[in-house]
Amino acid sequence: MANSEIKILIFGLNGEHYATNIKEVERILGYQEPTVLPDAPTFVKGVINYEQSILPIISLSRKFNFGQDKESENRKIIVVKRKENKFGIIVENVYEVKDVNSDLVEEAPQITTTIDKKYIAGLIKLEDNIVILLDLEEILSSEDEDNIF
Repeated sequence: MANSEIKILIFGLNGEHYATNIKEVERILGYQEPTVLPDAPTFVKGVINYEQSILPIISLSRKFNFGQDKESENRKIIVVKRKENKFGIIVENVYEVKDVNSDLVEEAPQITTTIDKKYIAGLIKLEDNIVILLDLEEILSSEDEDNIF
């Protein structure tokens, strides 16, 4: 069974299409402005109340050095499951959930310098787009986790 399929969630960030394995996603929330925390790492936008607990909200735009998050009426927060911890990431738009043949996922080339290559699980060729498949497990380093959770 060489050509298996993976289910991905495609979303927008910095005007580009990104994706993650749907297994890493717990829920997609409408955007709500996080409460800002003093002395938080620069990529932590703040926290929100989520299911009677505090959910840290990460700005991937800041984490990837894209600058500030783009204001958009379509912004969403994707709740990411990571071991026993959860965190939210801000995205500009959520496009679709799609089954993709794993043969379409290629390793990212060395020229991928805008985002640290450890965050990228691969590149997916879909119709006219190239979608960057993120490995959300790698978004937060253990040092980042110590600062956030």
